[in-house]
Amino acid sequence: MSSLQEQLLKAGLVDEQKLKQAAKEKQKRSNQSRKSAGKSAAKKHPPAQTEAQQHQAERVARDRALNQKRKQALEAKAIEAQVRQLIETNKVDRSKGEIPYSFVYRKKIKKLYPGETEKKLLTGGRLAIVTLVIDNEGRRFELVPMEVARKIAERDPDTVIELNQRDDSGSAEDDPYADYKIPDDLTW
Repeated sequence: MSSLQEQLLKAGLVDEQKLKQAAKEKQKRSNQSRKSAGKSAAKKHPPAQTEAQQHQAERVARDRALNQKRKQALEAKAIEAQVRQLIETNKVDRSKGEIPYSFVYRKKIKKLYPGETEKKLLTGGRLAIVTLVIDNEGRRFELVPMEVARKIAERDPDTVIELNQRDDSGSAEDDPYADYKIPDDLTW
């Protein structure tokens, strides 16, 4: 069985040039209909390329957030290393201390045993108590000079525990208790 075009050609109703022209027109119409169908389909459903772009944008946003978290973690680690170095290089030796000094840390009373001179410097506002986190041991408390404590507080304010104000004014003239001296052996 032959096609309709072949039958019309055999019957002599059409010639080959008209058949070729008809085939071209048919091809044009099918191409136009495909293009218009594609445009309407594109309006209804986004093509795979836009979905891929959307997934790429989501992946980029996720990567940025991850990089930001990593950057913050690295900065926190660097600050922790700086604080640790400041404490280790500037801590006051208190190995000969026998006098207890009590202070409050996280609603608990803790004790340090500084020497007599370190205790006077601590209460006078020339030394400060800082905490140092040790991996296996927990927390350790150290005494550092006031200037170092201020540098540490700039980097990590939670590390500085007790920062007494320096008392340079001496005894005030208006002080009603100026005549009463506080005993040196008074501790709490």
